Amino acid sequence: MAKGYDAHKDRQQAIAGFGKVLAKRAGFKCEWCEGDQDVRTVDLDPAAEPTEATLALLCEPCRGLKTSKKIDTTRLRALSGAIWHSEPLVALGAARILAASGEDWARQIVEDSLLDEETKAELLKH
Repeated sequence: MAKGYDAHKDRQQAIAGFGKVLAKRAGFKCEWCEGDQDVRTVDLDPAAEPTEATLALLCEPCRGLKTSKKIDTTRLRALSGAIWHSEPLVALGAARILAASGEDWARQIVEDSLLDEETKAELLKH
């Protein structure tokens, strides 16, 4: 089993191998906001083996939402439709950001979503 740098390199190569499949699934657009600028494959579950179900195609602004402390509400509104995505981890990733935003309307979208009640409770606990 590879360790350190080699493991990271192997993982990145595995993720890159899904690029065409994800682009086709997403219609070559961001799976959170449907933007088409600078879309790249993002690992939504780094603890799991990369598969089509654990990866998403996201634009640069949406990739930034995963790490940003301050969220632009315009970007957040663009993200709100992703909570209905057919891929569960894509929808869950969007729900995490919406719930963490602190915006009442965004948290209501999470509450109204088709996510299971346990997941909703976990996301909306604060």
